[in-house]
Amino acid sequence: MNAGSARPGRLPAAPWSPAATRVSRRRFRALNLSMMLPLLIAVGVFMLIRQAQTPLDVVVLGLGVVAVVVAFERWTVGEINRVALPCLLVAGAVWPYGVLVIDGDPQAAYYALAVVAGLSVAQLPRHRAVLAVGIAVYVAAVGALGMARAADPGVDELLANVVIPTGITVVLIGLMFPNKGFYDVMAELEEARERDAELAVVRERMRFASDLHDIQGHTLHVVKLKIALAQKLVRTDTERVEQELREMYTLVGDTIAQTKELAYGQRKLNLSAELENARNLMEAAGMRVRVDRRGEVGARAIDLSAQVLRETTTNILRHSRATLVRIELAEGGITVVNDGAADDGPPELRGLAALGRRVADDGGELTARVEDGRFVTAVRFPAPSSGRTAPSR
Repeated sequence: MNAGSARPGRLPAAPWSPAATRVSRRRFRALNLSMMLPLLIAVGVFMLIRQAQTPLDVVVLGLGVVAVVVAFERWTVGEINRVALPCLLVAGAVWPYGVLVIDGDPQAAYYALAVVAGLSVAQLPRHRAVLAVGIAVYVAAVGALGMARAADPGVDELLANVVIPTGITVVLIGLMFPNKGFYDVMAELEEARERDAELAVVRERMRFASDLHDIQGHTLHVVKLKIALAQKLVRTDTERVEQELREMYTLVGDTIAQTKELAYGQRKLNLSAELENARNLMEAAGMRVRVDRRGEVGARAIDLSAQVLRETTTNILRHSRATLVRIELAEGGITVVNDGAADDGPPELRGLAALGRRVADDGGELTARVEDGRFVTAVRFPAPSSGRTAPSR
């Protein structure tokens, strides 16, 4: 297989993406930065150009825009609390400068404080309501001072300096409280889903341990009995002792072979049992599983199809954010389709790659590919020729 190949019919071999949770968070952060940050900067610069009258005004109001950019960038990664205080202090200082020093509508001055407060207050661990009220009172008080500067203050001055700045600040802060609650719920659901997936993987490991116990526990028990029998007969029936030793040697050799088959996924499996186990594991992890039986898997394909199903189940539990899994059974093999596949490059699936070589050696084909956010894994064996079984390669 060529490294990095993503063509249908070949197993993709590019490095697998990081944990699904980290990937989704990075993608969400990139989406926020690409969509919202340019808008915030554009609005801030537009207001700055409208209000600034001197180079000093540009510098001071520009600091407010910088505070907005820093606060939003940190908010996208959940670290707004690290910069909340300095950004609030900068934005809080820009507001009175814009009201008391610069003439005209102080749009750019209250813009920075409204955005930074909206991003920061809802994320604080405590005293959020007190700080929200304090900021609103501060905005209104500074606006009232600016209004008092007018020779004959009227409704226009009241709206421009007090009502609109205070209202926008209160609205932005208020909107971020349910926003935070929404993301808290999503984070809890994500953590619960990760725990369910880990539990499913633990169950799979316990099943492997149970299979290993079945293989070796029986052998060790039989060997123990045969050794005890040989000890009793060592002086009276040497032929029987030799027979018991030969049987123990054969039994231990068979157990070693079975253990290797189990470790490398080469043990003969029951497809129906694997299908039921896969359904239980994925449903326990919160996924919906649909099984379509378009035909019964042929005898030639049963064992390898079962192994592919087991490996694919493990990959879905560990590496995807699947919510729906469809398993299709046909005479020539099995197909598993799951959503929630990462779009940042095809994965490297070493277990499936090893199985792919075994499937190819047996005359079949194993494919794994990403299509429109879905990961498709399929194993197919050609139909046997009429009147005879297709030879294995």
